[in-house]
Amino acid sequence: MRSAKKRFVAEFYLSLSDADRAEVLELGRERIGRPAHLLEKDIWVVWTLGTLFKSSVGADLTFKGGTSLSKAYKIIDRFSEDLDLTYDIRKLISDLTGGEEFLPTSRSEARKWTKAVRDRIPGWIAGTVQPIIQKALDQAELGAKLEISGADNDKLLLHYPAVKQGTGYVAPIVTLEFGGRATGEPHAAMPVICDVDGHIAGVTFPTATPVVMSVARTFWEKATAAHVYCAQGRIRGERYARHWHDLAAIMRSTQFEAAVKDRDVAQAVAEHKSHFFSEKDADGNAIDYFAAIAGALQIVPEGAAREALATDYASMLEDQIMVGDALRFEDLMQTCAEVAARANAAARP
Repeated sequence: MRSAKKRFVAEFYLSLSDADRAEVLELGRERIGRPAHLLEKDIWVVWTLGTLFKSSVGADLTFKGGTSLSKAYKIIDRFSEDLDLTYDIRKLISDLTGGEEFLPTSRSEARKWTKAVRDRIPGWIAGTVQPIIQKALDQAELGAKLEISGADNDKLLLHYPAVKQGTGYVAPIVTLEFGGRATGEPHAAMPVICDVDGHIAGVTFPTATPVVMSVARTFWEKATAAHVYCAQGRIRGERYARHWHDLAAIMRSTQFEAAVKDRDVAQAVAEHKSHFFSEKDADGNAIDYFAAIAGALQIVPEGAAREALATDYASMLEDQIMVGDALRFEDLMQTCAEVAARANAAARP
């Protein structure tokens, strides 16, 4: 708009009025072709990341999951709305791990550590993380509200005052989900900016420099999670289709070959999940993570699990989560079959 440059000179997006924010988002939608409500949520995601990682807890956190693949590595072409974060187990339960040790020596010790993590994470979120974000919200006079959520009180929800709405699949909430049973390694600090950054003259947007989990670790964590879902024959809850989409996107990236060939990381994921995330298949047998990383990976579900995944994927498409031309579901499953085949081939001598 002709008045935009004059009105928004040198102004920070979150300092604008609701009407001006809406106008900025519409300009962003016109210029980069993304729904305005997704651009809006992305801004709040980056603001939250920036607030956390420049705070006193930032040095002990690792940003991981699909949002890290999108925001830090730029290798997935979908909107990523939630923040998956690991609080270093060596800091959370240092009295139990013995400092640098972070893998239990027995199942009973793993259960003890898991219980300690679950007991301590809620208090840490309520007593440390929530006050940090609340202080930043108050200082900037932002109208967002915080809420602790999740069955284990391991999530912090940031309800932001949305000026744009979608279909409802993407809610105006930034979900921060915290875990504390790993170190987050390997990881490295990486810059993150908003999707609309640089597209609107005279408007500045939040930035962040989180410590981000490696692509290899993210790949093997997602791949083994998909393997479990296939072995159990069911998808637990909604919003899981993004994991299969991410695996397919990683395969199309330049980092895929290194990720599937990184046996140290694959082994570390198998060891970690064997201790902390033991699962049984549909027949009641223990799922063997070491077999999965050694050539027996299966990530394409069948039957009811496949149907549930297709339904969830359709919901993602409806709210324009994908950027550009998204794969048809059957094509996605075919691509994921290739992901498994190539990962299995890389694992065999």
